[in-house]
This record gives sequence, structure tokens and C-alpha cells, in this order.
Amino acid sequence: GAVMVIWGLAALVMLAFWFGQRRALQVRSAEGRSHSLPFYHGAFVALAAAVSAALVLALWRLLSGPISLAGALAAGVVAIAAAVWASRQIARDFRARNRVEGALGLVLVLASVVAIVTTFGIVLSLLFESIRFFKDVPVTAFLFGTVWAPQAGVAGDQPGAFGALPLFWGTIFIGAIIAMLVAIPLGLLVAIYLTQYAAVAVRDVLKPVLELLAGIPTVVYGFFAALTVASAMRELGVAIGFADASGQSALAAGLVMGVMIIPFVSSMADDALVAVPLAMRDGSLAMGATLGETVRHVLVPAALPGIAGGILLAVSRAIGETMIVVMAAGMAAKLTVNPFDSVTTVTAQIVALLTGDQEFDSPKTLSAFARGMVLFALTLLLNIYALVIVRRHREVYE
Repeated sequence: GAVMVIWGLAALVMLAFWFGQRRALQVRSAEGRSHSLPFYHGAFVALAAAVSAALVLALWRLLSGPISLAGALAAGVVAIAAAVWASRQIARDFRARNRVEGALGLVLVLASVVAIVTTFGIVLSLLFESIRFFKDVPVTAFLFGTVWAPQAGVAGDQPGAFGALPLFWGTIFIGAIIAMLVAIPLGLLVAIYLTQYAAVAVRDVLKPVLELLAGIPTVVYGFFAALTVASAMRELGVAIGFADASGQSALAAGLVMGVMIIPFVSSMADDALVAVPLAMRDGSLAMGATLGETVRHVLVPAALPGIAGGILLAVSRAIGETMIVVMAAGMAAKLTVNPFDSVTTVTAQIVALLTGDQEFDSPKTLSAFARGMVLFALTLLLNIYALVIVRRHREVYE
């Protein structure tokens, strides 16, 4: 099958590399030192074989359909011929390194183009489907409506059933308010401790441990929030007078999400504090200021652009989180400021509407694309603003 073809051609390319490298060593022993190292000659031969085989397979797929045994054999023959031709180019003055580095530069350009095209494809797909949705539902009713009941909108033509304001508020309430109230102070304090107070040995241990939080799958955070934090928050709400505190709440999801975001804030704040010139710190200490006063009045203000950029990046990460919200915050679309209430977010509702078999010609399903477009625009603006702030920071201190 296709897997055997890929492995076979990969083995052929590796053989071509070995053959080219061996040929270069023979030339070097016979004619003296050459322009390029044997590695580059081997890479040139392997590259010639790989590119030619890929072109043959692409043409075969385009003209004849699925890759058959004949197509694989044709690609192998062409690859061998290309490797033989490339090996004949090896000589003392042959600039194999320039050819290989030029090819790698082209690969990097193509990779960049793929990333750009993918981004444009995502934007266009969201935009076109959003336009289809807004043909049935007014933009103002979607952005400012307070009733979110997509099933009612399908049953009867009710634009008000697609009011997404509760979803946008839930996203901001959990990701940009509650989570940041946890992540910003803790992340900043951790960064200050690790850069200014901790011993080198302590920093070498604590920093990798802290960054492990960023590697924990979000579904694990979701389980922890749903099974442990949510019940604790409900008991807390009942204890302080909220008799109707929900078992799924914005507070439970926001707290756990804030813990998940701490490494993003602390890492950016750490880099910003380290980038502040030591002369500013030493000058403040030499004037008689304590270390705490130096941190408050010199280091943090000087590093504030980098810290702010990290916070904005953390916010954009938080508002796009899904699993924690689905498992701990619930699916109730409410405009509420009560942290013990169940709320939902844009991403959670996208998952709910696009799970299972869906008809992509109904406003209910198309609304997911409209919400995705709004969320994409919001996170894009936050990321751009954060990068602008960080770039200004780097221009000042580099």
C-alpha cells in the first residue's frame, strides 16, 4: 500500500545520501580538499532523488488516480536515475553546499506560504459561512441579542433566538476576568521570586516544574475542575449565602483556567524582568533602596510592556479554552455576574452545535461559524496588540 511505497522511497533516498557521501569522499581522497563537505554532496544526491520521486508520484496521482505498484516502480526508477545524475556532478569545485542550502531556503519559504495560505483559508471559510448565517439572522440581533436558543430559531424564524451576547459575556467572565484574577498576580509574583529572590539551584528546579503546568492536557484540568473544584465552589457558595449555587459554575472553571494560564504569564514576566538592564537594579540598590522597593518602583515599571504583552497573550489563550468550560462551567447561556452560576462560552457552544451529524444549511449550525469568526477576530487583535507591546519592549532594552 501507500505506507510501503513511502518506506521504500525513504530507504532509497537514504541509500542515495550514503552513495553521494561516499562518492564525495572518493573525490576528496583523489583530488584533495573540495569546496563542500561530503555531507552536502550526499544531501544533494538524496535531494535530487527525493524531489524527482515526489514529482513522479504527484503526476501519477493527478493523471491516473491512486498510486499503484507501477507508479511506485516508476517513481523509484526516476529517483535512481536522478541520484546517478547528481552523483556525476560531484567534483572538487562543485558547490553542493550552495545547492543544498538554496533548496532548504526554498523549503522554508514554502512552509511560510503554507502557513499563510492556511490562515487565509480558515478566515475565508469562516467568513463565507458567516455571511450565509447573517442572511438569515441580522448582525445586530446576533451581536447584541440576549436570548440564546438555537433550537427555537430552527423551529420558528426567531432571530432573537440567536442572541450571542450571553456567550460573549461568559467567555469574558471566565477567561478574561476570573482566570486573569488568578493568573496575573500569581504569575507575576512567581516571576519576581524566581528572578530576584530565588537561589540559582531553586530556580533551576522550580521553573521547569512550573512550566509543566502548560503541558498538562486541558481535559485533565477539566476533570479536576468538574470533580474537585466545582463541588468545593458549590459548598463555598452555599456557606456564604448563595443557596442556589450551581454544581457547575463560572468560578470553578475560571479558577482552574487561571492555574493553567500561570506559566504563560510567569514566563513572559520572567523574560521581561531579566531583560531589564542590571545597571538599573544595581543603581537603585546603591541609592539605598531595598530589594522590594527596587522591584516595585524600578524593575516592574521598566518591564511593564513585556508583562502586559504576556498578559494579553494569556487572555487570548484563555478565551479560546473549551474543555474546562464544557466540564466545569456548564452550558447555560446567562447574562450574570454571579460567579456561582452556570454559564457557557463561545467555544463550548461551538462544540455543542457541531458535535454529531449536522446540516450545514441551517442557521443553528451556521451560527457556529459566526461565533468562530468573532472569536478569531478578538484573539487576533489581542495577539497583534501583545506583539506590538513586546516589540516595543525589546527595542528599548536590546
